[in-house]
Amino acid sequence: MPLRDDMPETSRHEHAGLARRDFLKLATNGLLIASGLIGLGVILRFLGYETEPPPQTEFDLGPASNFPADSRTILSHIPAILIHTPAGFSALSLICPHLGCTVEQDSDGFSCPCHGSHYDREGGLQLGPAQKPLRKLRLEQKEDGTLTIYTAS
Repeated sequence: MPLRDDMPETSRHEHAGLARRDFLKLATNGLLIASGLIGLGVILRFLGYETEPPPQTEFDLGPASNFPADSRTILSHIPAILIHTPAGFSALSLICPHLGCTVEQDSDGFSCPCHGSHYDREGGLQLGPAQKPLRKLRLEQKEDGTLTIYTAS
């Protein structure tokens, strides 16, 4: 049916299908919804971003034969010390339990350069301000003779 100029406004819109005003309203709402979803995605991605990868907690030390009996080997990349006695292998963390500084080996054990805590050769606390001894680390000797040290609690 052809539209005439003398037809009322409502009749024109009924025959024309989707009115310009309705189209603009739908387009605006669609753009707002799309923008909101994109913004939400950006916020979720920002909140889930890891600034650093988690630290390594498992270290392969290679064959046990690399560590002679009655030896004490500092593993600075961990930081830890591997102790090989006639009774077997053990390992100590070289991270001071007080504030996380790396302790240094001295003539009678270990000392913390940050606050002066002292530990004996087996990691026992001798002098604070630390309240705990050096942490013992889990150590595994696999069937092929390789050693693995674990730093996670």
